[in-house]
Amino acid sequence: MTGKITTEVDILSVGELLVDLIGRDFADDFSMVKDFKRVFGGSPANLAMNMARLGNRVELAATVGGDPLGAYLIHEVKKLGVSTHRIRQCTDPTTAILVTRSTATADFIPYRGADKQILTEQLPAADGTPPRIFHTTCFALSKDPARTVILKAAERIAKAGGQLSIDANYSGKIWPDRAEALAVVEQYCRLNALIKVSDVDYLRLLHHRMESPQTAAEYFLHCGARAVCVTEGAKGLWVANQTNGVYIAGRRVEVKDTTGAGDAFWSGFLTAWLDNKGLEACGMAGRAMAELKIGHFGPLPEKVNRDLIYE
Repeated sequence: MTGKITTEVDILSVGELLVDLIGRDFADDFSMVKDFKRVFGGSPANLAMNMARLGNRVELAATVGGDPLGAYLIHEVKKLGVSTHRIRQCTDPTTAILVTRSTATADFIPYRGADKQILTEQLPAADGTPPRIFHTTCFALSKDPARTVILKAAERIAKAGGQLSIDANYSGKIWPDRAEALAVVEQYCRLNALIKVSDVDYLRLLHHRMESPQTAAEYFLHCGARAVCVTEGAKGLWVANQTNGVYIAGRRVEVKDTTGAGDAFWSGFLTAWLDNKGLEACGMAGRAMAELKIGHFGPLPEKVNRDLIYE
């Protein structure tokens, strides 16, 4: 494994690569789940795979267990064209998450293991060419050593001209110290990051309901974010930067599986960003990609026509 990038990468996604065990039938809680389907998961991994589906050059930095599940995950990620040379295996077991199948926000139970064991040598060195986008999540930042390693790499990459991105997918089940989590997210925003936050994430992270998506965006813009996307599920989303903002309404979609919809949305948004699209076009591209995911149970097909997110 080497920390130096030799060719330009569109996005380096850093964080959890894990196994999701998703209920096969819609259920309000785990007592109603009869059976589970095994799928590869983890927000940074889902994002990386969706970015690869859209034809981007993608790397994933993650740690899995030295067990059959870890080997399975690496194999599945590699099949989609994601570079896996920054993924390592360790002695901790592969992280697994039980997830309900829901028409709204899914419930989950985490069984954490190897995901937090991300080391400095897995990420780009100071003398390497920075990825165009460096992405991570609250889950990835919730525990050391991964947290410290990721934040130091983010500072290096921002200084070298790379664009930072974060999904503020905060949950107290993953990160019990909410004040610490908020401070870390604010620190990341100060590095001119792009940030995605849902109305549910905002409530969990700020500990109060947002007055409006506009005020939620203003909070993170005030922290130093370059652009903020606030999603409200089926209602739509508000996307804003330091000078303007726009609301994009949701559209009616037959719901088959909401798991990973946020990651699909952000992959569409970031792909449009890489294509130098405007703020509204980025939001609409994200909405289109999320609609594809919501209407499909389990992972999306291996290739997604990039033109679909711009229709």
